[in-house]
Amino acid sequence: MTTDLVPLAVLMFVVTYPSRAIGLLAPGIERLPRRALDYLQLVGPAVLTALAAVSIMVGTSGGRPVFTIGLPWLSVAACLAFVAWRHNLFIGLAAAVAIAIAGRAVGFA
Repeated sequence: MTTDLVPLAVLMFVVTYPSRAIGLLAPGIERLPRRALDYLQLVGPAVLTALAAVSIMVGTSGGRPVFTIGLPWLSVAACLAFVAWRHNLFIGLAAAVAIAIAGRAVGFA
């Protein structure tokens, strides 16, 4: 295990923390228009979704990025289906993790 990516993690924290902490750091944020508040609440999930999409959809083959379809797609689809059906993120995430564990146990990557 190396510490090569620690500076990147620190940089990501420095860049993303202000958008998450804006409610605590900016007095009077509740006076912003409702549309702006809705937008700010969606910044974190949008960034997380973009990062997750890249890790699910893009793999490497011979050092080149390639589009992949596999077990992670099934896990994400199950998570989205459970969240849409039950309106409960925990159940969706638990289903996605269970599918990933079961798939890897039987040999799917």
